Amino acid sequence: MSRYTEHALDNDHHEPQRIAIPLLTSESQKHPAGQSIARRFAVRISLFYASTFGIIGVHLPFFPVWLKAIGVDVSWIGFITAAPSLSRFTILPFVTAAAEQRQILRGTMIALAFITAVGFAVLGLLRDPLTILIVYVVIACLWTPLSPLTDGYALKGVTRHGLDYAQMRLWGSASFVVFAMIAGVLFKVIDPQNLIWIIVAVALLSAFVSLGIVPLDSSPAGTAPQGRASGLLRKPLFLAIIGASALIQGSHAAYYAFSSITWQNAGFGGFTIAALWSLGVIAEIVVFAISPRLTLSPTAMVLIGALSAVVRWTITAMEPRIEVLTAVQVMHGLTFGITQVGTVALMVRNVPHHMLATAQGYMVASQGAVTSLTMMLSGLIYARVGEGVYYAMAVMAFAGGLVMVAARRRLDAHHTATD
Repeated sequence: MSRYTEHALDNDHHEPQRIAIPLLTSESQKHPAGQSIARRFAVRISLFYASTFGIIGVHLPFFPVWLKAIGVDVSWIGFITAAPSLSRFTILPFVTAAAEQRQILRGTMIALAFITAVGFAVLGLLRDPLTILIVYVVIACLWTPLSPLTDGYALKGVTRHGLDYAQMRLWGSASFVVFAMIAGVLFKVIDPQNLIWIIVAVALLSAFVSLGIVPLDSSPAGTAPQGRASGLLRKPLFLAIIGASALIQGSHAAYYAFSSITWQNAGFGGFTIAALWSLGVIAEIVVFAISPRLTLSPTAMVLIGALSAVVRWTITAMEPRIEVLTAVQVMHGLTFGITQVGTVALMVRNVPHHMLATAQGYMVASQGAVTSLTMMLSGLIYARVGEGVYYAMAVMAFAGGLVMVAARRRLDAHHTATD
């Protein structure tokens, strides 16, 4: 990380600024036996990425549809679907920190994977909205830490074995698309009230895949101290970065909660719904892939993401035809993807190197808080005005853009001063 951040802060002024997030690498891969272990580690963690993102691929589009099918009111759906976002800024940081401090990342991942599968199975037997909400909150508290735990474990493998993080992580995004498409096909032959069992099946698959995760030996000594990072929350520029990100990314809340229901009401089949979701993820992957070649400043990228979100949600509120909706879904690469790339680059440029992980945690927490609140409010708005809820999302994204506009000159000046 230190070599990368030094490179990011000392770019050649004769070359255009490029936004790249190079991979972490270990110092060497000296032994053939070690290379064999590294390959096995990469394959197993890639499979686990694929299985965990497979859960998201079937859950995100169809969990709200299942709730509606069993008779849960849309206002309740807003509260229920907010649970994962809520857990991200409450329970998640404590789970991940405790697992890492005790050096039981692998065991925690396996345990949470099995508990998640059992939790979804229990959820499938319930029908009362309040009971569903309570059980789903518990599931979310144990399920959402899996993603950062997997990232952390993969990065430990990167530094230990000299692996390519992107090649492992890519299987997660690809799996999301594949499982969403498979679920879309199954949607044609499965009663919507049984969609939860697809989620259970994929979660159970992920649990068994977790058993194959290759153990890592004890962490090497010499880890740099993190210092007191609470001071970040007193820095206006840092607050502007996470605030703009939370507002722009949080504007996706209504989309995550109600797009599948809206598309189903518009007469779209399960395969079409899955294809629309997958199209957005593919656009996101493309943006991530080409981001190292982009010559825009990070602040400009975040502003593009905000403006694109304003346009996207305004058009979505107008209940467009499928042709227009398809084009709008491609904008996910801008509203989510380019915003994420710009935000991470701003973090690297403006946060002390030894506090980057903590800064990332603050960003996830702020996004979780804003998204969960927005989901709950969007459920109430959707119950009254339907697709009109997206106008509120457009206003929210616009507010995020205003935050970045206000801080842009100081952020760019701060980077110039550190070059």
